[in-house]
Amino acid sequence: MSQKSPKSLRSHRWYGRDDLRAFGHRSRAASMGCIRADYEGKPVVAIINTWSDINPCHSHLRELAEHVKRGVWQAGGFPVEMPAITLGETFQKPTTMLYRNLLAMETEELLRSYPADGCVLLGGCDKTTPALLMGAISMNLPAIFVPAGPMLRGNWRGQILGSGADVIKYWTERRAGTVDRQAWREIEQGIARSAGTCMTMGTASTMTSVAEVLGFSLPGASSIPAVDSRHFQMANLSGRQIVKMVWEDLKPRDILTLASFENAITAVLALGGSTNAIIHLLALAGRAGIKLTLDDFDELSKKTPVVANLRPSGHYLMEDFYYAGGLPALLRLLSSVLHLDCASVTGNSLGENVRDAEVYDSDVIRALDKPVFPSAGLVILRGNLAPDGAVIKAAAADPSLLRHRGRAIVFDSHGEMDARIDDPALAVDPDSVLVLRNAGPKGAPGMPEWGNLPIPQKLLRTGVRDMLRISDARMSGTNYGTCILHVSPESFVGGPLGLLKEGDVVELDIERQQLNMHVSDEELSRRRQAWRPRPDVYPRGYGKLFVEHIRQANEGCDFDFLEGTAPVPEPEIH
Repeated sequence: MSQKSPKSLRSHRWYGRDDLRAFGHRSRAASMGCIRADYEGKPVVAIINTWSDINPCHSHLRELAEHVKRGVWQAGGFPVEMPAITLGETFQKPTTMLYRNLLAMETEELLRSYPADGCVLLGGCDKTTPALLMGAISMNLPAIFVPAGPMLRGNWRGQILGSGADVIKYWTERRAGTVDRQAWREIEQGIARSAGTCMTMGTASTMTSVAEVLGFSLPGASSIPAVDSRHFQMANLSGRQIVKMVWEDLKPRDILTLASFENAITAVLALGGSTNAIIHLLALAGRAGIKLTLDDFDELSKKTPVVANLRPSGHYLMEDFYYAGGLPALLRLLSSVLHLDCASVTGNSLGENVRDAEVYDSDVIRALDKPVFPSAGLVILRGNLAPDGAVIKAAAADPSLLRHRGRAIVFDSHGEMDARIDDPALAVDPDSVLVLRNAGPKGAPGMPEWGNLPIPQKLLRTGVRDMLRISDARMSGTNYGTCILHVSPESFVGGPLGLLKEGDVVELDIERQQLNMHVSDEELSRRRQAWRPRPDVYPRGYGKLFVEHIRQANEGCDFDFLEGTAPVPEPEIH
């Protein structure tokens, strides 16, 4: 790391020169009430804020930004808040995954085109964290991530509710006729009680944990509840730290290595984290020029126990996790299998960051010899249905279905599934395998969280609560069930899932990590010759760009023109 001088700051090119263009920059800064002492010779810190009135996960980020600014000012920097597109998981359709790469592009270009010496990234909702990190890695200016934090626990009739997992649980019971309208309305009012992200170990908390393990956040930042006062203190400290990072020129690619990604994968597995993390970590590694594959997840999964007793795989919620010691305590517990010398935004190593962490509740964060599950339960599958891979979160599945053979019920679209799933005439039984296709990166498009296919109502009424389900879609990290996801290549581009026919026998064997259809190679060849692509959904605009350039799930779903570390020229200032 080099020590910067005031004249070597990137922002000096905008503000510090004695020329006409710098005059314009300084005079317009004056029009906003700034004096030269505010910014002259000081690091300009861009605060990329994904706050919005339509994103409940981020509804407090406006206030949080003020605490970051205070920290930047106190450390001798000049904060500049910059709004960026918000990816509100609960409102944005068809899926925020369609827009992850758009936010990544916006983050990179905001930082490139304005006088930023470093940045603070504010976000936390599922796709926001990887998007902000992807953009920051590509721009490679000093960057620190401030997570939105999980919301408070939900409550209903004396029961603690968790996002997603309990929604699916009680919606299933509603469809089965065991939960009435009044109870459903009470659950609706009691499940989300504050600002912040889902309070289960869903995709949001999985990815903010990833950011912390990769070294982008202050120790413990990802676990603090959104409305806890320590969250505001963390924001202030992050503002102070980014100024120090600018002077030391500590950049994302100085921190990221293959070892740090292995740490992140291990943490995701030990947390019982979201399957979505696989896609996002592949994309993040691609931006850093680091080769990561599904095999890396597979290898680590076999030897990493689940020690965080968190829903949907376990019992507790993020609030409990924080007060039990949070992520630093879990990482210290895993010290023997982590690369402790990996760097972080603190300037210290991962090992130094977690050295003094303690576990305060051994049922929330279990000992290695008393895990929730002896292995992580994220299983990579291959076979003639998924030659490039698929994933199942076995820890959240019905154990009786982990070796299963059944007749396929095939839905060609989400609309067809909605129309047929509760049809009394549907020829389905508990052994059937529900299949949804054309739900992948290009097929949907955007690879929505449709992978948790609903159980047919006529089976629910007989007591069935889980079935083997297969799709090229994703699944919410807060959900559970025996769901095979991310089937690659997807059906829309001619993957084998698109060749499956209703009535074909499908077999899952978790122990052998195999997913196959009992169809001969000769018959598959005939079907492949007869297969015809479906028309693209988007004739123009961002959607067209997305469909033309998106990579497959096993490659991280980044745009092909955004991967890698090839340098992009700095803007000329005329």
